[in-house]
Amino acid sequence: MTRLRLHTERHAVELIGWLRAAVLGANDGILSTASLIVGIAAAEATRGSILTAGMAGLVAGAMSMAAGEYVSVSSQSDTERADIARETRELRDDPEAELDELTGIYVERGLTPELARQVAVQLSAKDALGTHARDELHLSEMTAARPVQAALTSAATFAAGAALPMLTVIVVPERRIAVAVTIASLVFLALLGAIGAAAGGAGVTKAVVRVTFWGALAMAITAGIGRLFGTVV
Repeated sequence: MTRLRLHTERHAVELIGWLRAAVLGANDGILSTASLIVGIAAAEATRGSILTAGMAGLVAGAMSMAAGEYVSVSSQSDTERADIARETRELRDDPEAELDELTGIYVERGLTPELARQVAVQLSAKDALGTHARDELHLSEMTAARPVQAALTSAATFAAGAALPMLTVIVVPERRIAVAVTIASLVFLALLGAIGAAAGGAGVTKAVVRVTFWGALAMAITAGIGRLFGTVV
């Protein structure tokens, strides 16, 4: 008798819940803090002033990222729960219509009407709500919204990313801060882009080019503003 093999493959989509928040948080931490530092350094501020501003940016940014992610993902979670509640009511009030709807979905995917009906009946007998959530609403455990996880991940990775340009400020000579932070931050951004792309199964080169280009542009603009006004902001 043939034994069914358990499906043990892991796919990149399983990581999407935390990977998106982690990459976004670290990227924003590096870029926003580095841009702030470069802009202030271009205005010829002292190391102490730069570190103070950078630390304020780190804390404010981490809290902002956490709050923003929590609110955004909570809205998504609320929508998912509302859809599930509506589907639960429909299954309770008119299960036959829901069975017809599920059959139609499988027919559109290429099954014959007879086979589609058999599949719909058997899957509904086992877990009707789960089947409709997956095949009609396109919801699954892997992609479910997790507000707290997203908020904590964003805050932690933002702080970790922001710490990198801050450390650069501490270790380099004061007159070289702007140049050193720019170079170091672009390297950090490139590494982060490569790691995120590799973890998600995407193209590494495209991700690296994209993140370094926008990072360089952001720091160039803030440096220009700092030099233009010549004041600590």
